[in-house]
Amino acid sequence: MTASSSRRALLAYLRGHFIGTYGLLTLTVLLFVFFSVLLPYTFPTLDNVSSILSNQSIPAILALGATIPIATGKFDLSIGYGLGLAHVLVLQLIVNEGWPWPLACLVVVLGGAVSGALNGVIVEFARIDSFIATLGTGSMMYAFTGWITGGSRIVPGPDGLPPAFTALYDSRFLGLPVPAFYVLAVVVALWLVLERLPLGRYLYVIGAGPRTAAIIGIPTRRYSVCAFAGSGLVVGFAGVLLAAQQQTGNPSVGLDYLLPAFVGALLGSTAIKPGRANALGTVVAVAVLAIGLAGIGQLGAQFWATPLFNGGTLLIAVGLAGYSARRRLRTGVRAAQVPLTKQPDAPAKDGPA
Repeated sequence: MTASSSRRALLAYLRGHFIGTYGLLTLTVLLFVFFSVLLPYTFPTLDNVSSILSNQSIPAILALGATIPIATGKFDLSIGYGLGLAHVLVLQLIVNEGWPWPLACLVVVLGGAVSGALNGVIVEFARIDSFIATLGTGSMMYAFTGWITGGSRIVPGPDGLPPAFTALYDSRFLGLPVPAFYVLAVVVALWLVLERLPLGRYLYVIGAGPRTAAIIGIPTRRYSVCAFAGSGLVVGFAGVLLAAQQQTGNPSVGLDYLLPAFVGALLGSTAIKPGRANALGTVVAVAVLAIGLAGIGQLGAQFWATPLFNGGTLLIAVGLAGYSARRRLRTGVRAAQVPLTKQPDAPAKDGPA
């Protein structure tokens, strides 16, 4: 391979690497600038940024929860149903059962981890596909939510909910809504687990090839169950925040968060660490969705624009993920077939052989 060909190949690789790693982040900035130019008096303001951070905190946390099983090659479709159950259950315990709100929140979050672990057990030990298994358990969660509420809302009494509980969502810190810092904390924790601890490396190996992971001695079933349990824990926490935000128990509210969560998780797998689910990519993907939805909302889009935007973005995310995987495969094949430099011929030896 000549020097100019090597340079062209290197530049092509760097361009592809930059687009794959930072393309979504660049799109986030461009979208913000685009809507700021169209809406200069309302979009690039602190109030609007605070509103976006507050409104998108729960979808972001839910998307981060969905990211954990995706790292193992599994999907948890019960997260929307689990979110609805968690937020109804915490209000049921506080309003109708009279529990102290910290105890109710702790029980719901731990219950989310238990339900997630149950999903993992069903998937791994019953050998049921994760799509089918979690769809079935999600339907059961939805039935349990309806049984708790009787199909009606849970409404607090005249005294309302404890102010300390509602402050979990309504308060501010450093001029920004507190839920934004919850998202930051979950991102940091998930980044540490997936990128810096052996557990995360095991999850990625399982996602790349369960049989290979089992051959090299990784207990795939145990770690897959842990991944689902981690997802359930995050979903339970998101349900607590949703209860503090809504302040009434709506048995069907969680279903609206399912599609945005998976859009964020799948689109995030095409950024920062292209080809694998990662926390930073997920939060960047959620930022793209949040800015896009806020912008088209301020431009006066109809109510149906939100599901249209989410569905279209999901298709784009899946398409980009498949294209990225095929591109990496082709690049690897070419790299294996073509030597980087031409090796000089070995000098002939003098004398008899």
